[in-house]
Amino acid sequence: MGVTNLLARKRSVEGKVILITGAARGFGAGLAKRFAARGAKVALVGLEPDELKKVAAECGPDAAVFEADVTDWVALETAAAGVVERFGGIDIVVANAGIAAAGFVRSIDPAAFERTIEVDLLGVWRTVRVTLPQVVERRGYVLVISSLAAITHAPGMAAYAAAKAGVEAFANCLRAEVRHLGVRVGVAHPTWIATDLVNGADKHPVFGPLRASMPGPLGKTYPVPVAFDALELGILRRDRTVHVPGWVGALKLVRSFLPPVIELGGRLAGNAIAKADKAALADIAARGAEVSSRPVGAGGEAAMRPRGTAL
Repeated sequence: MGVTNLLARKRSVEGKVILITGAARGFGAGLAKRFAARGAKVALVGLEPDELKKVAAECGPDAAVFEADVTDWVALETAAAGVVERFGGIDIVVANAGIAAAGFVRSIDPAAFERTIEVDLLGVWRTVRVTLPQVVERRGYVLVISSLAAITHAPGMAAYAAAKAGVEAFANCLRAEVRHLGVRVGVAHPTWIATDLVNGADKHPVFGPLRASMPGPLGKTYPVPVAFDALELGILRRDRTVHVPGWVGALKLVRSFLPPVIELGGRLAGNAIAKADKAALADIAARGAEVSSRPVGAGGEAAMRPRGTAL
């Protein structure tokens, strides 16, 4: 399909209601600002009320903040109801909220591992479930944010990779289930983008250097606008897949060959995994498993703060 035809598929979002989770920072905040500039009404859902209010202020009068933990059914249902009360409905949902905790399976803090799964996978399911009736009513669009990690399963990222692979599978099932209702479903696979999450991960004394050692484009960090451009265009066109950058899509064609390649790479790089495993144990001995495994960035810190029990 030619470039002209692809651009022609873009739809106006003027007057549309777009609900975005994880909207305090990163992809969520950036997309909210871009769509507000296009005349959309943006509902910002997240855990950091002060940051959300700052984003809303930049978005203008057609932006509203709804503090909610995506793992909390009641909070999400309340937020969704609040969006409908404020704006009259929901046209587009961007299930973006996510955290990342680095660590090897045998030594990572169990709470960090399970919180990553709960936010990144179950948070997407809960977000979609509570908003889907409104999206169906408006024959809208849902975009869930997966990751390159769903395709390339790197050591030290078991929780994140498992959750993001689950998100991809969830979106693929959902797409087939709701197509006859006029709803379109997309899944995005960004590689390493210089967000708060990735920058925080790079500061880890063990897993930052391990990631930096990944070869070629697999270890490259891309500037944030690259992701914003691709995600914005994907939402405007209601794409079924968004790859950031485009070469990520090519990896899907050979994904069955990637696990042994990654294993071999670890052995060839001076037994890098064994060294990192030893370093991880030493880091845990020095700082404790909870600190060493803590989800990275301000968003990860917010997700791990004590709160009421999620249903």
